[in-house]
Amino acid sequence: MSTANRGVNIGPPRFKIAVHAIVWLAKSGSILSSAMIANQVDSHATFMRRVMQSLVAAGIVESKGGREGGYILRKPADQITLGEIYSAVSTGPVEPDFDIDCGEAAKQLDKELEKILYEAEQRTIDYLRQYTIADVMNRVDFFTI
Repeated sequence: MSTANRGVNIGPPRFKIAVHAIVWLAKSGSILSSAMIANQVDSHATFMRRVMQSLVAAGIVESKGGREGGYILRKPADQITLGEIYSAVSTGPVEPDFDIDCGEAAKQLDKELEKILYEAEQRTIDYLRQYTIADVMNRVDFFTI
């Protein structure tokens, strides 16, 4: 089965949108409104505001209020890792409770799967920390976008 046209859907759905938003903020070097960012990443402004709030809470971007407000990066693109972004927009899984009493086979299977999925996500985040927004930007030919 070919995956050439399907794309990869690992991680939280907001991850790709968040990366796109941060790239556009880095390219602009200025404050952009959620509507401007949403337009650039082909998303809805309300959804974009939710994504941006996760990034604000993580300290990746800063929110400026008012009529001329919007979002701006809090640090340079070469200091923002994909792992940080992934963690900021990830809503699950919470660290599993490894001390649950699991007498039944189904509960035990669920417990083991949660451990495996938790470890997989942690490894994904560790891997993504190797790449910065600047690294991603250097791989893209912005003249063809």
